[in-house]
Amino acid sequence: MTARPAPFVLAGQEIAPGTRRMIELPVSTLSDHTPVTLSVQVVHGRRPGPVMFASAAVHGDEVIGVDIVRRLLRARPLNGLAGTLMAVPIVNTFGFLNHSRYLPDRRDLNRCFPGSPSGSLGARLAHIFLTEVVARADFGIDLHSAAIQRQNLPQIRLTAGNKRLAQMGEAFGAPVMMTSRLRDGSLRMAAEEMGVDVLLYEAGEGLRFDELAARTGVAGILRVMQAQGMIGARGVPKLRARPVVSDQSSWHRAEASGLFRAWRGIGDLVAEGETLGAISNPFGHAEIEVVSDIQGIVIGRTNMPVVNEGDALFHIAQIWRTAHAEAAMEGMEAHMEAQPLWDEDEII
Repeated sequence: MTARPAPFVLAGQEIAPGTRRMIELPVSTLSDHTPVTLSVQVVHGRRPGPVMFASAAVHGDEVIGVDIVRRLLRARPLNGLAGTLMAVPIVNTFGFLNHSRYLPDRRDLNRCFPGSPSGSLGARLAHIFLTEVVARADFGIDLHSAAIQRQNLPQIRLTAGNKRLAQMGEAFGAPVMMTSRLRDGSLRMAAEEMGVDVLLYEAGEGLRFDELAARTGVAGILRVMQAQGMIGARGVPKLRARPVVSDQSSWHRAEASGLFRAWRGIGDLVAEGETLGAISNPFGHAEIEVVSDIQGIVIGRTNMPVVNEGDALFHIAQIWRTAHAEAAMEGMEAHMEAQPLWDEDEII
């Protein structure tokens, strides 16, 4: 007989097996005396298993992750959960309320980790999230998007050489999986120093919902949970194609200011030397082509038609097998053909 797990304890509060509970972690108070808390919904399974966190809106304008966590919490496979899920849809409440990427003092929360209990607002919030949530987990998935006026293809970022993360990234099944270095002050670096592996999911645009990015994110998280033995296969979308793995990417920047016309979009496969778009001055006297210097897949792009010299226009991940990349994109697009994901109000 499988042993029944003990209650899960967070911030001194017990969550019984087979139940859900909202835990409010005090953070600060707004200048009008409104209290600010870090809200964590804990789903504690009836059977023993890993502890996982899913977080979003570390950057306050990255609302696509908030919607992914909302959908995840309504997903039927969680009814048979083994282990514990800690869901934090909004880490940076201050930025979320102000429609801003940053904290009120303009700090980037994802450069404030591990934080401290007596530092800046960002340091205090980072410390609370890291010690109360991340430290309790075996692994986590952190959800991000591009900034406003930019768009990212659904992709996974992970640390090179980490076998467990590579396996989780494969299970997630985003079309592209990129190895990237850890940045000082980032959640990923602080978590890995504590022995907690973190997958980072990038998709969509700041302050915008994106149905394909949302469905890909929910399906990916459920597949990771299944691979880690937390849920069964029923109701979990099957992986249609393995991700394309890339360890090198290239940013293409504007060589002049003007009006930018993009001829390629996210998910497009491009060849070395292919023209991606053009920049013209308002009078049409000059036109500069934007040319790819590698063969790859467009994983990020600006949505702004007015650009300044030096602005980032395209982000391209280098790939070698075009057929593999095409299959990965078709696998992602299959999410749009499926029935809505366990939620009668999926279409926004």
